[in-house]
Amino acid sequence: MTQMVTAPPKDMAVREGEAAADRADRADGAAAALVGSALAAEELGLTRGELARAVQLGIVRTGPPAAGGAARFARAELARVRDAAAGPPDALRRQVETVAGAQAAAEVLGVGPSRFTRLARCGHITPVGYRINRYRAVVWLYLAAELREFADREPRMLRGTASAEDRELLAATGDLRPRTWRGRHVGLLLRRTADPWARAAVLACVLSEDELRAAVPDPAERIVLAALAPPPPYGHPQVPAAAAVAEGLLRAGPPDEVHWYRTSLEFALAGARAQSKSTGERGPT
Repeated sequence: MTQMVTAPPKDMAVREGEAAADRADRADGAAAALVGSALAAEELGLTRGELARAVQLGIVRTGPPAAGGAARFARAELARVRDAAAGPPDALRRQVETVAGAQAAAEVLGVGPSRFTRLARCGHITPVGYRINRYRAVVWLYLAAELREFADREPRMLRGTASAEDRELLAATGDLRPRTWRGRHVGLLLRRTADPWARAAVLACVLSEDELRAAVPDPAERIVLAALAPPPPYGHPQVPAAAAVAEGLLRAGPPDEVHWYRTSLEFALAGARAQSKSTGERGPT
């Protein structure tokens, strides 16, 4: 009788080597599906600055960051954005196009700079970003598409007289631009994360150090919030003198605004603490 001979099982080291190679292949495939900012901008027909604005606005979603923290983008996401931007070749670029300062913004609206400044100061038009010029003055940036929409939606405001509320605000030298920008900035950041501690960190970063200490007396929680704090917005200056001016834009000012952010932070922290107690993840318990 002929005896059946079976092959001996593979050596454990061989099996482990093959598994490691398989994992490396999968990792290489995943990495190949991600591209850096420069290539992503090129594939979308944008500049690096326009891509950053598209990310800020939630039009383009980032993927897992590189080891050094640099943004990366999934090719599937780039394909989705290209498909969504149906129409003219520059449709996506028009969504993120910005104009700087009252003169340029007024030209888009077809009004004089003084009227545009009144509309913006009174909160009817919200900036999307800022620059600090060499004189340490704030130059607000506006989305051109939003200005065109405003002109179509509110033609009377471009020609009529100011309302009583606007006249009262202007008489008191009020300026709602920093506040309306902060609200927009915080809202966009909150839309980009569902993590309760990260959401609390977004709200915490708008408060001054004294207000934050009062709202979050636990030092351990403040450490967590600081570690999760979002980076400065796109366009934030690096020069210390200009950065000091910009820092003032990042912090809530009027008492009612501070109260709103403190209340929102306390609510967010309650949810974050509850999650930590139930899951043991992220933050003090």
